[in-house]
Amino acid sequence: MKKIKILIPVYNDWESLIKLLDEINKVIEDIKSVEFDCMIVNDASTTKPPDITVPKNIKKIEIFNMKQNRGHARCNAFGLRYLSKKDDFDHLIVMDGDGEDRPEEIKYLVNQALEDQEVSVVAKRVKRSEGPIFQILYEIHKLITLLFTGKQVNFGNYSCLTKKDVITLSQQESLWSSFSGTVKKSILRLNTINSTRGLRYFGPSKMSLLNLGIHSFSIIAVFKSQVFLRGFILTILIYLFENLFGAATFYLILSLIVFMALIYLNSFRENIEDFVKSDENVDNVKTNTH
Repeated sequence: MKKIKILIPVYNDWESLIKLLDEINKVIEDIKSVEFDCMIVNDASTTKPPDITVPKNIKKIEIFNMKQNRGHARCNAFGLRYLSKKDDFDHLIVMDGDGEDRPEEIKYLVNQALEDQEVSVVAKRVKRSEGPIFQILYEIHKLITLLFTGKQVNFGNYSCLTKKDVITLSQQESLWSSFSGTVKKSILRLNTINSTRGLRYFGPSKMSLLNLGIHSFSIIAVFKSQVFLRGFILTILIYLFENLFGAATFYLILSLIVFMALIYLNSFRENIEDFVKSDENVDNVKTNTH
């Protein structure tokens, strides 16, 4: 029997987590020959976690209560590093705990993972639920990422990873800053499923324009060497074609310099020392079973 873990970071949004676990329980009921359990990373929530009843189709739920709030990406990074040392699973599903990663798509991730068991699967976003301004900026983010890295990063955290790829990712410093960027850089072959971004179960989306900017820079910073090389080449080309760009030449070059400086500063989020010592942030672990 295959064993799949589901990694879910949570900060205060316990109501959504309870609903998500119930929805996951319904979806996996029809997935045969697979045993599921969940790893919940409580990112130092300021509200007390409720008593969580383990749904019948989930074997156990482990809640890792963290001492200090580190953020969504670093909860995932901790989870992958912790699980890379364990032997009690075959695949790991990484997903948000608020409903935006739709639980009904778990069956597509699992089916694809079981069909090609040596290759991880990512949920490619083909439709989003945010407003038009956000969606336009998101498309600009993808275009800039492609221009400066040569990579098309059209997925987020929602994925089903092989144990081998969990180990590979757990050794990458950049995982502390960006999950999707590190996956794209470190794993050469990926399968995909089409995914629609869902709506949060409760409250507004936390992906604000500011968070989108941080998210974008974090992904691009994973490929900083390529970014600096391409930025340097673009700067030279703009300078050589000064007659074409005219008065805009100075501002284009200045914009490139500022952009590369921001990427460089963002790369300091990749703190290998904090990543390696992330297990020291665990206060306690609570295990719930049937």
